[in-house]
Amino acid sequence: MLDANIKTQLKAYLERVTQPIEIVASLDDGPKSKEMLELLHDVVEQSKLITLIERRDDDERKPSFSVGPRGGEARVRFAGLPMGHEFTSLILALLQAGGYPPKVEAEVIEQIRSLDVELNFETYISLSCHNCPDVVQALNLMAVLNPKIRHTMIDGALFQKEVEERQIMAVPTVYLNGEEFDQGRLELGQILAKVDTGAAARDARKLAEKAAFDVLVVGGGPAGAAAAIYAARKGIRTGVVAERFGGQVMDTMAIENFISVKYTEGPKLVAALEEHVKEYEVDVMNLQRVAAVVPGENLHEVKMENGASLRAKTVIVATGARWREMNVPGEKAFRGKGVAYCPHCDGPLFKGKRVAVIGGGNSGVEAAIDLAGVVAHVTLLEFADDLRADAVLQKKLYSLPNVSVIKSAQTTEVTGTDKVNGLVYKDRNTEQVHRVELEGIFVQIGLLPNTDFLKGTVELSRFGEVIVDAKGQTSVPGIFAAGDCTTVPYKQIIIAMGEGSKASLSAFDHLIRSSAPAM
Repeated sequence: MLDANIKTQLKAYLERVTQPIEIVASLDDGPKSKEMLELLHDVVEQSKLITLIERRDDDERKPSFSVGPRGGEARVRFAGLPMGHEFTSLILALLQAGGYPPKVEAEVIEQIRSLDVELNFETYISLSCHNCPDVVQALNLMAVLNPKIRHTMIDGALFQKEVEERQIMAVPTVYLNGEEFDQGRLELGQILAKVDTGAAARDARKLAEKAAFDVLVVGGGPAGAAAAIYAARKGIRTGVVAERFGGQVMDTMAIENFISVKYTEGPKLVAALEEHVKEYEVDVMNLQRVAAVVPGENLHEVKMENGASLRAKTVIVATGARWREMNVPGEKAFRGKGVAYCPHCDGPLFKGKRVAVIGGGNSGVEAAIDLAGVVAHVTLLEFADDLRADAVLQKKLYSLPNVSVIKSAQTTEVTGTDKVNGLVYKDRNTEQVHRVELEGIFVQIGLLPNTDFLKGTVELSRFGEVIVDAKGQTSVPGIFAAGDCTTVPYKQIIIAMGEGSKASLSAFDHLIRSSAPAM
């Protein structure tokens, strides 16, 4: 199962284990059980502190296995083979069950241990999903630290019957005590905020007590991270408030145009950005949503959705963009029930089924090519008369036997009962209305700037982008903007970083020319 190189690396990791671990496997006679057993034997061989117990009882999910301290209660379970992106989840579960301390703030660990309620989590994943491991690892950690918490990772492709019964059509999907808890990428702090009822009030109090910043960056993507680094290097009081550090880059799988780096993945780049930011004295306030920016004469006020307010001499808005929606009947009703936005994450759940991709740009065509290797058939619909994707991508698309392309097609409705069963589109040339029967729809029609909270504060373009000058200055003195939320053309990671750096230098220039006192 594991090659020699991976075994060597695994052995080095498991040398950090200090307490005996017990793996209990629930198996049947199927091929997947044989694969799991092979994987677990490879794991056990790498450490004398790990033992394996094989069972063929009536466990509800086979194959599956638990990881826990020897002789103690195992509260972490894997239903399926944790390979692909989930192999790291297995390694961390072994280390944490074996006494290796997690790389989490002491305050967060105490918050987890203080939860006094029975929580039984189940997370449905796909092995190709790059968002799923963060959720799995966060819930595994909670289960290791608190005896009242349990967590099971479930490979949706392996347990198709469960997926169909629970009508799961997007990953990760988390159930808590038998009821749907949440869907999509979740960080540990987000999970704790939902299960710890007092967390929001505590966060609000902490934010309200903070002194004014010289530069406050709103947004933690590439532009925001670059802005924070450039500001902090000037030795001024710098803060970052972000709904999710890393932003949309966290949902990006392959990055091949970041100069000097031939290939990387979004989560890896974000981890490097966060590490770099934390090299400096930057106050990072993650998982915080901004509700409004109120300009002031000396200090601007940034109001948070939790009721707190932050103050700053200068503000740099770097809130990025989000997936553009079709805004047709049925889209929101069936989101997560057939309507999806990430082909890498959710594609495996549609194995052998019929799907549509909306959008003929590079993202849409790449999604169609990717899905064609998994699903039965892909119908790509493009609003314009021609596809907008690069020629090389179009050539590949048209070479695939299970792909149909419909141009001049305006999607007008998503149909279904409890889940998607089709879509309706209008031929823009003939005005005729057609219906396509299918089980999934992947929307790939571009981005919308995250600037709703700025309406009436700074000047926005008709597309909702923040209008900035050559220095990143908005229509309000002391408020700057950078990255995908602005009118700067070409929404690229490397451009956003440059714009964030420029906005930060402009903010510093504004500060040294201003006599506003710190408070």
